[in-house]
Amino acid sequence: MSAESRFLTLLRLLANDPAARGLQDDAALLEMGGARLILTSDTMVEGVHYLPADPPADIGWKLAAVNLSDLAAKGARPVGCLLNYALSGDDAWDAAFLQGLGEALNRHAMPLLGGDTVQMPRGSARCYSLTAIGEAAGPVPARSGAKAGDRLYLTGPVGDAGAGLELLRADPAASGPLVEAYRRPRPRLSEGALLSPHVHAMMDLSDGLLIDAARMAEASGLALVIDHIPLSPAFEAARGASTAVQIAAASAGDDYELLFALPAGATPPVRAIPVGTFAPGSGLTLHIDGVPVPLPDRLGWEHG
Repeated sequence: MSAESRFLTLLRLLANDPAARGLQDDAALLEMGGARLILTSDTMVEGVHYLPADPPADIGWKLAAVNLSDLAAKGARPVGCLLNYALSGDDAWDAAFLQGLGEALNRHAMPLLGGDTVQMPRGSARCYSLTAIGEAAGPVPARSGAKAGDRLYLTGPVGDAGAGLELLRADPAASGPLVEAYRRPRPRLSEGALLSPHVHAMMDLSDGLLIDAARMAEASGLALVIDHIPLSPAFEAARGASTAVQIAAASAGDDYELLFALPAGATPPVRAIPVGTFAPGSGLTLHIDGVPVPLPDRLGWEHG
């Protein structure tokens, strides 16, 4: 069990309000006066969630995008957000960060409502948090609702952001679609709104296909077979499509596609790629080209 999992076990003793959903989801559902509010919060730390050399405008964009992706997985529309910001000591850097943040907020109609600013100790890593508030007009899918026989789908390929990160680690001046996927993820808000009335379970991909799919299966009390790992043309052109490469793509993070379960035979209302099937039992199994393959030691990203 990771340090993060151990901490969440203790935290659940405090988060006992029904709105917290047992901390088994990426967002809280708070019902107030007929409104159903979706609350989510994400933090980005320099050297952990982004590279120190990443452009500040892209960091600001990504901070908004990862929160918006959580709202998308609940079929919610953005209502507003709160920003907690650690001043960098560089006015131009801070201004560029806010430019990128503003671009994402304006594109997705999520106004900034407030927050807090702090001064970090000299030399410490930069750290930023955003809390997003959304409102759900229809069903609010959890990650725990999948049923035996359901097909598992993705709204897009995996591995692009992970490959982009590796390119930047090798060359900070790298560019192209893989780098763009890492630095400026696109939250699937319109797809989430269309999917939420139909899915049995839904979540966004932040830590990797294998680990997030395993979390959905465990939360739903089911076994899951992953039988397809979708790769983009840009990814295949850069890395190929060997078994090892597919496994690496499926355990890379930062994809921010939607992962959802639909009844067998149902047609998704959005463009989507079938990647697996739920069954009675427990555990995750991986097939590539119809052949069972061992799971990697590391399924995806975990803190600690």
